[in-house]
Amino acid sequence: MPDKFEFAYPFVAVFVIIPFLIYWLLPAIKHRSSALIYPYFNSSAKATHQKPKKSTYVKKQFWLTKVIMFVIWLLLLFALASPQLVGQPEKKVKTSRSFLILADLSFSMANNDWAINNKRVTRWEAVKNIMQDFIVKRESDKMGLIFFASNAYIQAPFTTDLETVKTMLDEADVGMAGQMTNIGKAIVKGMDMFQRDTIQNKVMLLLTDGVDSGTSILPLDAANLAKKDSTIIYTVGIGDPGSSMSDLDERTLTEIAQLTSGKYFRAKNTAELERIYTELDQLEPVEYEEETYIPKTLLYQYPLGIALLLGLLLVLINHIITIIKRLKA
Repeated sequence: MPDKFEFAYPFVAVFVIIPFLIYWLLPAIKHRSSALIYPYFNSSAKATHQKPKKSTYVKKQFWLTKVIMFVIWLLLLFALASPQLVGQPEKKVKTSRSFLILADLSFSMANNDWAINNKRVTRWEAVKNIMQDFIVKRESDKMGLIFFASNAYIQAPFTTDLETVKTMLDEADVGMAGQMTNIGKAIVKGMDMFQRDTIQNKVMLLLTDGVDSGTSILPLDAANLAKKDSTIIYTVGIGDPGSSMSDLDERTLTEIAQLTSGKYFRAKNTAELERIYTELDQLEPVEYEEETYIPKTLLYQYPLGIALLLGLLLVLINHIITIIKRLKA
């Protein structure tokens, strides 16, 4: 449906009668002219057959000037009434939680044992490919992104601009954060981000294919800190723990999830990972605010601009009339 035209303040229309009230109720402005009084003034007037003029007079306006002034008044009222185009109501997305992704970029994520469309790819390429769709669908969340390996780094602070988060994810590659896997440090880094955020509903998604090799803080100690801060952690183990190419620590990932009221998932291939993201959507459903947003386009500047141009035209007309009168005199 096309946008609907309306006035925000239609009551301004009552002021249309103000010029008429001024014209009918207030006396006309009288202009004084210079006068010469001398003896035998009346006798001189009779002798010359001239009728003396009054010392005051009401200045007459050209009819076009009156019309333009009234049109300017109408345009000013039109602008004051705030004309606008009102569009169709739109559903406003509610930012309901802070959703933080902790992604493992250690060297083991470069193992070429996954497939997309029957083509061999690294674990990280497969995770990244599927995770991009997951991020875009989370339009009710503020998303953040942390990459970890030997150290943990903030790649994207919490934002509702999910396309930016998706781009930052696409630009990342294995080895950017070091060689080893420090899960505890990644969780603590995530807690630091949550402390600077204002939304109370906090969720982490931890993806890793290895065993924790950090010494500064243990994963379960970090998980206890998250529990105290009411943060839910969902863990995803990448790879097959029975494979010779995997050192996945499922026990630790399961305990992290249980401590924080989350859930542990294992993904051995892209199909399982897609299923995990679908289940996450059910566990943390997207919420929408019922309040609607009505887009409005203000139009007051157009009548205001026309009124300004007519004002300049009025000045020009009065100037021309004055010149003509002087020439006639």
